[in-house]
Amino acid sequence: MSDIAVLVNTAVAVLATVVLIVRFRVNPVISLVIGSVYLGLSTGLGVAKTVETITGGFGEIMVEVGLLIAFGVLMGSILNETGAIRRLVEHLLRVFGPKRLPYTMGLAIGTALQSIFLDVLLVISAPLARRLAPKIGKLGTARMATAMAIALECGIVFMVPGVAALALAGLLGVPLGKMLVFGLVLIIPTIIISIAIMSFLFHKGFWNEAKDEDSTFIEDDGEASGAGAAAGGNSSGGANPGRASSPSGGSGAEGLEPAPAAVAVAERPEEKEAPLLVLFAPLLTALLLIGAGAVVEILELEIAWLQLLGNPVIALLIGLIGTGVVGRFTVGQARVENAITTGFKESGQILILTGVGGSLAATVAAAGLGDILGGFFSASTVAPLLVVWGIAAVLHIAVGSVTLSAITAAGLLAPIAPALGIDPVLIALAAGAGSLFMVHVTSNTFWLLQSLLGQSVRGALKSVTVGVSVASVVAILLILPMSLFL
Repeated sequence: MSDIAVLVNTAVAVLATVVLIVRFRVNPVISLVIGSVYLGLSTGLGVAKTVETITGGFGEIMVEVGLLIAFGVLMGSILNETGAIRRLVEHLLRVFGPKRLPYTMGLAIGTALQSIFLDVLLVISAPLARRLAPKIGKLGTARMATAMAIALECGIVFMVPGVAALALAGLLGVPLGKMLVFGLVLIIPTIIISIAIMSFLFHKGFWNEAKDEDSTFIEDDGEASGAGAAAGGNSSGGANPGRASSPSGGSGAEGLEPAPAAVAVAERPEEKEAPLLVLFAPLLTALLLIGAGAVVEILELEIAWLQLLGNPVIALLIGLIGTGVVGRFTVGQARVENAITTGFKESGQILILTGVGGSLAATVAAAGLGDILGGFFSASTVAPLLVVWGIAAVLHIAVGSVTLSAITAAGLLAPIAPALGIDPVLIALAAGAGSLFMVHVTSNTFWLLQSLLGQSVRGALKSVTVGVSVASVVAILLILPMSLFL
């Protein structure tokens, strides 16, 4: 088959996948499999080879990240049950004061809390942010809403164990420790610079409190726990009349993941007050072990015990076991088991979506697209990264899901990564950065932040759409200089 025919059929497969999701509201998992089947058959792979490629690609990516995603979600579910997020925010407020709260809370959400399931993290932290916004002073709502939007979206694509970050690393063959180190190096300045830029714009008149703030859907109960539970009801399609359904028909914050029916964050009488550091110690230990394992690998050191403990699967398993032990001590065995059950339910669709992303990548590779596109790129490291960013941005504008657009872009680009002459970690980060561009009304995150933080739709377009787009541009501008050293 000619190169032009392969390119055309690949374009048709991607476009058909987008149309199925957006226009006909077919589940993204089913849409990606249909696109992969079409691509395989249309490029001459044949029935048997197409099915073999799709199933093989699914299995290969599950080998890479399946356990990691499951362990991360389970750990986050237990942390949620212990009320760790609420206590962390209160601690940040005491230590750093209200003026720095957008930055400190943003960094906490974008880094240390990324094992928490996105909807759960949003539902718990948004009411807390809303209550704390007046303490910041003028423009408190605008700054907190922007900080949360930027941190939530950047975290899932850049920071291990964020769902999209794990999927990107697996699809592009990036060692997870390396993804953690470079993601951390990127996400910290991205969050700080983006919040600073948006704060500057707000102070220059970009925010109009009379028009951009609206507390219609906020319950004035004065308690974060009550607001969190109300938010959980909204996130499953309840009482919020200002909310649009996601293009994929799902109810998760990205239109992909299932939202919890309700989230209670208030401490119950039987809870024991464990130090905050103890609650997060297992998660932080796991991340440190992964980072140490990456350093050992980069320096080519032979330290057997650290190579074992620094393996991402072992490190996250240690973190999960430790979090479970701490959870049993603080909230009891029954609630830990309930949290684990919830975590298994939440991780299911994420695992399947990630797997079919691997199926698409394998089909694209088998069709020969990598060899064809490899000749279209120069050895320059700048232009290809901008193309990667642009592809992910276009996919996100069309589909409305950060996670799905990042996975699809990485699936398309994985076969040509060797031909680009670029370290795969940069491609992963560029795809993640592009998938952040233009979070808008097709995203459930948009509507949850709009209602839970007391914004009008006009206000959410500024704090969420513009804010996260600024982060997308800042991130790619930081990634380009990184390419000079890799």
